[in-house]
Amino acid sequence: MLAEAIAHLHGLDRRPDLVLLTGDLVDEGRPEEYAAARDILADLAIPCLVMPGNHDDREQLRAAFADHRYLPAQGALHYCVDDYPVRIVALDSCVAGKHHGAIDAAGLAWLRATLAADTRKPTLVLLHHPPFTSGIPYMDKYRYLDDQALAAVIGAATNVEAVLCGHVHRAMLRRWAGTMVCACPSTTTEIALQLRPDAKPQSWLGPPACMLHLWDAARGLITHVSHIGKFDGPYPFA
Repeated sequence: MLAEAIAHLHGLDRRPDLVLLTGDLVDEGRPEEYAAARDILADLAIPCLVMPGNHDDREQLRAAFADHRYLPAQGALHYCVDDYPVRIVALDSCVAGKHHGAIDAAGLAWLRATLAADTRKPTLVLLHHPPFTSGIPYMDKYRYLDDQALAAVIGAATNVEAVLCGHVHRAMLRRWAGTMVCACPSTTTEIALQLRPDAKPQSWLGPPACMLHLWDAARGLITHVSHIGKFDGPYPFA
């Protein structure tokens, strides 16, 4: 399904400038899994940025993508890429051996300094775990927990166009910290949309999708959900 997602991006009528992989590149963080991921990603004809999710192993990911020079050589995998019209600030919200998200005081200080270094350029902030409650009880146990401290840092920066997340395997949107949080759907399984407090964990093979973020200096940021696969059509349009 990752290969199908890559083919989908290559087939768009306007090819993206950059692909953002917001974590969970593999399932169990094993070296052979990363080797398989690298083999598939070798077909991607678009630059990509990677970051860890709760199913990743930080050190194995760092080793597997050692040629990605934006990744720090040690410690948390926070980074800033400023080579595009929109600045990309990625946060490593993973806690070793756990599934919830958190960033320590040093990471928040790094984020504060990074955002303060340029208060004008449009910026996207990336982290794996959504910093809000989704309403899906078995996922909310594993969300980014201390959202208030993170919101204080991001809310102080007026040029953050959006915060992009993964983790829940569903498209979600929420106004938060003076900006918009967009959680991306999955290219594989979709977490079941169950809102009862006693709901049992489930996931399904839902329609795979990615998000396309279109930046224009005059119109700002527009985000689309782009479904992956073959569908009937086109039909007449009046």
